[in-house]
Amino acid sequence: MSTTNLKLTSDPIDVPYYKEQNNEVSLFEYAHQHHLPILIKGPTGCGKTRFIEHMAKKLNKPLYTVACHDDLTAADLVGRHLIGADGTYWQDGPLTRAVREGGICYLDEVVEARKDTTVVLHPLADNRRILPLERTGELLEAHPDFMLVVSYNPGYQNLLKGMKPSTKQRFVALRFDYPEKEVEQQILISEANVESHLAFTLVELAQALRRLEQNDLDEVVSTRLLIYAAKMMSSGMDPLEVCKSCLAEPLSDDPETIKALMDIARIYFDES
Repeated sequence: MSTTNLKLTSDPIDVPYYKEQNNEVSLFEYAHQHHLPILIKGPTGCGKTRFIEHMAKKLNKPLYTVACHDDLTAADLVGRHLIGADGTYWQDGPLTRAVREGGICYLDEVVEARKDTTVVLHPLADNRRILPLERTGELLEAHPDFMLVVSYNPGYQNLLKGMKPSTKQRFVALRFDYPEKEVEQQILISEANVESHLAFTLVELAQALRRLEQNDLDEVVSTRLLIYAAKMMSSGMDPLEVCKSCLAEPLSDDPETIKALMDIARIYFDES
């Protein structure tokens, strides 16, 4: 039996911190109000998952998060028959549970899932809002509060792993990017509880490293990595050691590239 990376969030207390950038909170609320599915596009670590967690808590809805991968099957999403002490029984998958309960089902990096798996989303992502369960003979009508949300990183797309136009055009789409400097600084201050001058310096360094994307790096420093770095620096770890472990090593395996990244880091965190 294959497994899913599944996380259930249902406690309405303590809404996760999220700093809005481009009216995405209102857009999400309107989409939920009108029973529309949402597609979120954006680079790694820019806040897509945090945004969904924030909105689920804000709307007080159960959240089922599925990390998509090559081995994800339709049964992982919908459910399967299992064998127990009293014989076989049906166990709902995360998508089915969200459909029944009126929760949010969030498929993270949906393009990583197999094409035959994502086909099950089609009748849920249009005006029908139904989920056929072939193995039980049920035809589930989605709860009025059910919402389907998917995300992917456009930078990872290729001919083999891309979202089909027939699937993409079923969604309201939001494009995310790394926050503006002032917003990213505020995120670091709130998430890592650091002083404003450290948040400012880290964001300035990140901006410098991100300018290298077209030349030397396949990926750039994410807001997530900046939060890691801010937390470690605020606890007293040497800033340059943090820069190496949190900002340079995660971006490249090439020693020369890492050295070049650290040369830039020394401009902002001089050992002297």
